[in-house]
Amino acid sequence: MQTTTFLTFVGEQCGKAHEAMLFYTALFPNSEITSIINYSKGEPGGTPELIKYGTFTLNSVPYKVSESNYNHAWSFTPGVSIWVDCTTEDEIDALFQALSTDGGMVMIPLDNYEKENYGFGKKFGWCQDKYGISWQLNLMT
Repeated sequence: MQTTTFLTFVGEQCGKAHEAMLFYTALFPNSEITSIINYSKGEPGGTPELIKYGTFTLNSVPYKVSESNYNHAWSFTPGVSIWVDCTTEDEIDALFQALSTDGGMVMIPLDNYEKENYGFGKKFGWCQDKYGISWQLNLMT
C-alpha cells in the first residue's frame, strides 16, 4: 500500500496546476513532472487545456494533481499542509521566501520562533503559496 498527496485545483486555482508543478519542481532538488494527461474535448469535469490527472515529485516524493472546472464548494485549506524538514537555515529561508511571496501569505513568520518555540526544531514557519497550498517549514534540530 502507498499513500500520496492529491491536490485538486478548483475555483480561481483551476487552470494553474501545471504552473504550480513547474514552480514546485524548480524549488526542490530531485524533483520533476512525471506525467500530465489533459481532458478530452467534451469530457465532463474539464476542457482540453486543463489537467485531468498529473503526477510530479518533490525531492523524490510523489504528488498527484487534477483540475476541475465544476463549481465546487471547497478549495485548498490551511488545515492540510505540506510539511518540509529543512537541513540548513539558508534552505528554510529561501523556501519560505519563495513560497510566501508573490501572492502568497505568511501564517506564522519564521522570526516568530524567537518569541515562541513550537517544539519542532530550530526554526519554524507556516505559509500559503500563491496557489493556495499551505506549507509548514521546519529547520531540523
